[in-house]
Amino acid sequence: QVQLVESGGGLVQPGGSLRLSCAASGIIFSIYTMAWYRQAPGKQRELVATIRSGGTINYADSVRGRFTISRDNAKNTMFLQMNSLKPEDTAVYYCYSERVGRPEDVSWGQGTQVTVSS
Repeated sequence: QVQLVESGGGLVQPGGSLRLSCAASGIIFSIYTMAWYRQAPGKQRELVATIRSGGTINYADSVRGRFTISRDNAKNTMFLQMNSLKPEDTAVYYCYSERVGRPEDVSWGQGTQVTVSS
């Protein structure tokens, strides 16, 4: 059974930093594309960043240059380093896994709240 568990969310002032983690179990982590999504109140869930099994990375324009996605395959863990946080980054952040070529093989974490406010 696949399990994705996020941690690291919290309250931070504008300009501050947070590091999110996503611990995965029940999958061969190294072969999965992993991603972070977020959903703000009243808005649709949006893609923040992806990291493929081969290491290719993509970012949403809104976070490029401020956020860094990474993964540690030995520890089955993905990270999102978030710097220069803005109030508009406030959202629930979700971990996502996908096996390329198998659209039925996707999983979501339960989410972690990030609030950027003074």
